[in-house]
Amino acid sequence: MIYFDHLPLAEDILQALAELQIEYVFQPIFYPDGKTVYAREALMRPHGRTVVDLIEEYTRLEKLHVLEVATFFGATQAYLMRGYTEKISINSFPCEVFSKREAEAFRNYYGVQDSILIVELLEYPEFSLPMSLAKREHVSHGNSLIALDDYGSGFNDIEKVDLLNPEIIKIDRSLLTDVDKDTDKQQRIKNIIDRMHSYGIKVVAEGVETKGEFDCLIGLGADFFQGYYLARPA
Repeated sequence: MIYFDHLPLAEDILQALAELQIEYVFQPIFYPDGKTVYAREALMRPHGRTVVDLIEEYTRLEKLHVLEVATFFGATQAYLMRGYTEKISINSFPCEVFSKREAEAFRNYYGVQDSILIVELLEYPEFSLPMSLAKREHVSHGNSLIALDDYGSGFNDIEKVDLLNPEIIKIDRSLLTDVDKDTDKQQRIKNIIDRMHSYGIKVVAEGVETKGEFDCLIGLGADFFQGYYLARPA
């Protein structure tokens, strides 16, 4: 269980965080050798409900900022408790951003180096350009990275790449399913990877579930790999 009562945050935020019962698991993101870990994505696991249900409830209650704070502080707490040393990828809402006080509290309290942090922008529940640009600016002040999640299946598309200039994109699982058996998918993925590389952006193949997909995506030039074939969240 993650506890927040000791954190140097505003009292109203601490009271809201105290209502949460959550834990975190981590899923590795691998280099092409399929063994060496590049980063670990933190995944929230609420007690008694799904993540989607929790997000929908907090969106309805206009408390989504509480989940944004909980994710960064809680995931980092769990990461440090486990003694991990690779990069940590933390999911972030594109319509929320830390206050200056929260950003300073996060940096000072945990003392983690900016260089280990990947801020992974989700495509839900809604996109806010001002909030996302503010987040991009915060990240640019340090050595942290921005990643776009679920690229190519919804709102996280080439327009978002041009707006936010991420260092990483994660190709959505729906584009990768059975890619080794579908030449049209192979060409589409190859085009995405080549285009991102021309921008200097690294590509994560997300949701790799078979050896065939993994081997094919290596051949297509993906930089990193994540999915049940390599490791489940734990």
